[in-house]
Amino acid sequence: MGDYLEALFTALIISWLITPWYQRTAEKLGIVDEPNARRLNRVPIPTAGGVVIIFAFWAAIWLTGVRHAAVNGLLAGSLIIGATGMIDDLWDLRPRTKLLGQILAAVAVVANGTVVQFVTNPFGGMIYLGWLGIPLTILWIVAVTNMFNFIDGLDGLAAGVAVIASLSLFSVAHELGYGFVALLLLALAGSTLGFLRYNFNPASVFMGDTGAMFLGFMLSSLAVEGALKGAATVAVAVPVVILGLPTLDTVFSVVRRVRNGLPFYKADRGHLHHRLLDLGLSQRQAVLLLYGTALVFGSLGVLLVQAPPALGLGLLFLLLGLLISAANRWGWLDHGKESRGQSEHFL
Repeated sequence: MGDYLEALFTALIISWLITPWYQRTAEKLGIVDEPNARRLNRVPIPTAGGVVIIFAFWAAIWLTGVRHAAVNGLLAGSLIIGATGMIDDLWDLRPRTKLLGQILAAVAVVANGTVVQFVTNPFGGMIYLGWLGIPLTILWIVAVTNMFNFIDGLDGLAAGVAVIASLSLFSVAHELGYGFVALLLLALAGSTLGFLRYNFNPASVFMGDTGAMFLGFMLSSLAVEGALKGAATVAVAVPVVILGLPTLDTVFSVVRRVRNGLPFYKADRGHLHHRLLDLGLSQRQAVLLLYGTALVFGSLGVLLVQAPPALGLGLLFLLLGLLISAANRWGWLDHGKESRGQSEHFL
């Protein structure tokens, strides 16, 4: 437990201390998010602050003396995804170029052995994936990387959801005996929490694609190491449930755009956080409500590991039914036709 706390608080303190320095430096260099019709900020805000999260995370890993074969792949992948996000924050990469960077980052992880090798059959036994595990792992990492871009629309939303997901996955990894993964997840939670001190509404710094993609990349990669490889009956569902908020927002966004005759990558104002603002909630109220939603998903994901399989699957289907019903009731699947000419930063 001492190593866990050391990783958590080392990352948190580093992030908390250097974020103000980064803010001042970004302002001097002009690395700011300018207000426009699609932005909620009314003044220029320093952006690409995700570099602080990345630095604090890896500094904590180095200072705590972590040694594991998976570190090399995670480090290489995080450098690729961080560089891709930073370039995009500065110069707006073309979607295909950004996608290439995401794929290369995922390949770096897979090449180092982080691959979903099997999924557990809920009706008994295991399903071995063989070579299919490689493309499925890459697809999973790229998908979750983009999901965090989807929800990075309000001050502190992506960071807070990432902290909740990290702590939930930590509980699962610790329960399944993956101590190395559990330690990295606490370091990720700490580095993000220290940054959240300045990113929560009203934000004085944004994480940008640099941070959003890094968080999605690390959570998806660590989920492969610490949950998807587990032998629990519903192990394959655990990380999907824990990341339920960004997952469902992404799925419903794609469905909504197809139903409205839009390409799936075109922007609209139908994301859940937009709908909450349209209902009259403030940014802070909407974010806190979504934190609570993410906490429900995280708790259910942890419960799936510990509960009898039948109970876990029953709760999962019940929650999914309630969410689909709520999505239809609130217009989550139909809203957003007015933004036909805008591009989403999906890739």
